[in-house]
Amino acid sequence: MKKLFSVCIVFLAAVFTLNCQSRKELEEQRKKTLQEIEYVDNMIKQTEKQKITGLNELRVLGNKVELHEKVIANLNEEYKLIRERIELNNLVLSIMEEDLENVKKEYEKAVLNAYKAAKGYPYLVYILSAKDFNQGYRRLKYIQDISRYRKNEALLIYDLKSQIEKTKLKLSEDLNTINLLRQDEEKQKLILKGEQEKKRKMINTLAGREKQLKQELENKRRIAARIENEINKIIEEERKKSSGSEMTPEMKLISSNFEGNKGRLPWPVEKGIITSQFGLQQHKELAFVKQNNPGIEITSTGKVKVRCVFTGEIARVLTMSGENMAIIVKHGNYFTVYQNIINVAVKPGQKVETKQELGEVYCDESKGNKSVLKFMIFRDKEKMNPEEWIAKN
Repeated sequence: MKKLFSVCIVFLAAVFTLNCQSRKELEEQRKKTLQEIEYVDNMIKQTEKQKITGLNELRVLGNKVELHEKVIANLNEEYKLIRERIELNNLVLSIMEEDLENVKKEYEKAVLNAYKAAKGYPYLVYILSAKDFNQGYRRLKYIQDISRYRKNEALLIYDLKSQIEKTKLKLSEDLNTINLLRQDEEKQKLILKGEQEKKRKMINTLAGREKQLKQELENKRRIAARIENEINKIIEEERKKSSGSEMTPEMKLISSNFEGNKGRLPWPVEKGIITSQFGLQQHKELAFVKQNNPGIEITSTGKVKVRCVFTGEIARVLTMSGENMAIIVKHGNYFTVYQNIINVAVKPGQKVETKQELGEVYCDESKGNKSVLKFMIFRDKEKMNPEEWIAKN
C-alpha cells in the first residue's frame, strides 16, 4: 500500500515537472511569436497609411497570417498538454482515494483490536505474565511494533489526504487555464480571419497589375545576373593573381571557419523578416509571379544598419542602377553579398570583422519606410541558401 502510494507521488511529481517544462517552452515560443506579429503589424500599418500594394506588402501580410496560424497551433499544443495532465491527475487521484479508504479500514481495524486487547488483557499484565525474561522482551517488542504500525498508518492517512487536496487544486487550476486558452484561441481565430480577408483583397488588386509586376521581377533578375557576373569576375581575378597557387593560410582559415559556422552566422540586420526566399519560388495565389532568387530579401522598417556576417575582406562596392549600392565580401572561397545599400562605410581591400557595419539599408519613405536588404551567399560560383547559414531567430 505504502509502496503504491509512493509510486503515485513520484509519478505525479515527474509528470507535473515535465509538463511544466513543456508548457514553459510553449509559452516562450508564443511570446516570441506575438512579438514578431507586433513588429510585422507596425510595418503593415505604415504601408496602409500610404495605401501601398505590392509583392513585398503581400509577403509581409502573408508572414503575419503565418504567425497567427503558428500562435493558434501553439495554443492547441498547450491545450493538449494540459488535457493530458488532467487525465493523469484524475487517474492518480482515483488511486489515492481508493488507497485512502483501504488505509482507513485497516487503521480502524487495528485500533479496534488494540482497544479490545487492552480492555480484556492489559499490556502490562501481558508482559509481566511471561514465563521468562526473553519471552517478556519479545512481548514488549510486539506491543511496540503494533504501536508503531498504528502511528505510521495515521501518518499515511494524513499524507494521502494532503496529496489528494493538492491534486484537486491542480485540477481546478488546469481547468481554469484551459478556459483561458480557449478564449485566446477564439480571439486569434477572429484576428486570423480578418488578416486572411485583407490578403485576399490584396491578391485581387495585384492580379490586375500583371504587366507592372512582371517588369519589377525582370529588373530584379537583371540585377541578380549582374551580381553573379561580378562574383565570377572576382573568382577569375583571384585565380590569375595566385597563378595556380593555393589560398593564403589566412584565407584558408577564414573559409574553413565560415563553413564551420553554417547555421550560426548572425543576421546581416539586427531585426527583420524574410519576405523573399531562396531558389525557384512560384507564388501560391498569383500564377504569373515566379522568381528564381539567388538569395533572400529581409524586410525591416526605418533606418537599418547592415552588418557583415563574418570576418572577411571587401572585394567589391558596386553601384546598381535602381538598386543603390551592393557590397561583396570575400571569406576565403565564400562570398556574401549585401544589396540595396546607401551610406557605404567600407572600401575595396578593407578587412572587416563579424557584425562590423558596412552601411545602411535604403529606407523607402514612399513605401511605408520599409528597408529591404537583398542578401546572398556564394561558394565560388555556386549560389547557397542564406537561410541555411544564418542563425534561427
